[in-house]
Amino acid sequence: MPIFFLLNKLTSSRRKRGEFSLQLLELIETTLSGMDYELVDFEQAARGLVRVYIDFPFEHAEKGAITVEDCEKVTHQLLHVFTVENVNYERLEVSSPGLDRPLNKLSDYVRFVDQEAIIKLRLPMSGAANRKSFQGILRAPEGENLKLEFEANDGSAAVLDFTLADVDKARLVPKVDFRSRKA
Repeated sequence: MPIFFLLNKLTSSRRKRGEFSLQLLELIETTLSGMDYELVDFEQAARGLVRVYIDFPFEHAEKGAITVEDCEKVTHQLLHVFTVENVNYERLEVSSPGLDRPLNKLSDYVRFVDQEAIIKLRLPMSGAANRKSFQGILRAPEGENLKLEFEANDGSAAVLDFTLADVDKARLVPKVDFRSRKA
């Protein structure tokens, strides 16, 4: 039975549906951390589809990019865990976060300092010409305060100071260097 049907049968309360998602999220995070992977993002889509995006934790970034074998290993483990924990779903998809990796946690902003990112805020920032969307270079956070260096409307360099609570969406800008590939 698809998850959305299960959720509607469990309760009509949005709060309890959120609790179910939170429990599934915690289950996935616990499983991945035990396997030396990090949960980047998680989605429950229509028709019982569960999508899980994985990466290596910051301290294991030297392992490189997520491979098909990593996804296969995580898929097998999650299928086993879902069976044991009686998680109701139709399909499971596990993949890397891609070149336009989402930035969801403070540790993501620390990990990707000096990388180009697109930040979309929940509300316009009054000190930044009332804009909500910015593209620029991530700078080192200062505590909980995040920083993005961007080009202002007048062409000068400006710094956006924001917090995770201000962010609606944030993603890395994909970088592909075709010159480094050997024929």
